[in-house]
Amino acid sequence: MPVRIKRPVRKKKSLLSFKKRTCRFCSGRVKGIDYKDVKLLENFIRERGKIVSSRISGNCAKHQRRLAEAVKCARFISLIPYTKV
Repeated sequence: MPVRIKRPVRKKKSLLSFKKRTCRFCSGRVKGIDYKDVKLLENFIRERGKIVSSRISGNCAKHQRRLAEAVKCARFISLIPYTKV
């Protein structure tokens, strides 16, 4: 009869440990997304210049698309740099 080796039991990550972030634009705290509002757009850009994902920022899909469009437009006009290196 072969000897059975016990493996350590891994704990499952609980999905209930985090709180779902609400969309900043849907809640009404921010009136709209404009490519000229650089201070607002910089909150959604990482150090290297990447756009923060909706999973991290908490934006809904509709506002995340508009936000990405505004950031790309602001980059094109040189209001925001492509990279912050």
